[in-house]
Amino acid sequence: MSDAKKINPIVKMLLELGPVVVFFIAYTKLKDTAFTYDGTEYSGFIVVTAIFVPLLALTTFILYRMTGKISVMQILTLVIVVVFGGLAIWFNDERFFKMKPTMIYLLFAGLLGFGLMRGQSYLQLVMEEAMPLKHEGWMILTKRLCLFFAALAVTNEVVWRTMSTDSWVNFKVFGLTAAIFAFFMTQGKLMQKYAVEEDEA
Repeated sequence: MSDAKKINPIVKMLLELGPVVVFFIAYTKLKDTAFTYDGTEYSGFIVVTAIFVPLLALTTFILYRMTGKISVMQILTLVIVVVFGGLAIWFNDERFFKMKPTMIYLLFAGLLGFGLMRGQSYLQLVMEEAMPLKHEGWMILTKRLCLFFAALAVTNEVVWRTMSTDSWVNFKVFGLTAAIFAFFMTQGKLMQKYAVEEDEA
């Protein structure tokens, strides 16, 4: 029996996507502005990163307080954001923050791959309530998502290393979000084929 509390889906979406939206808006406003603190000059990107990190921590905490639970993926994401965001601010080097999606997707791909080697779908543990599937379906979906996360990690590395900061921000905010949405939209056939019927549940 779950202790999770139901909250308004719009509120949940605002809490989950709010920090990314704030990051994008703040970046467009401050990207050409330099700030000096204690004799050190910081770019608008670094300042926006310094806003984003505590904001994500705050919204994650609020979401936990409102729902009574937090997923492992949310915890891992927050830890990586704090670590790489903190490194970017401490060393005044935006490259650390640009590496963040790579680290997140490699970690997720690694965890899913480790589970597959043990004959398990860790994805099932996270999403089974929202999307009941047979074991074979979970294994196939997990393999596909593992490869997808690995591809996103490689793509992020290519984008931030070869393109401008503006291009990377657009890729991070819109490209990655659209890619994840498109991935799950294309899995409809698999979900239908391996869906658990009511009489099997």
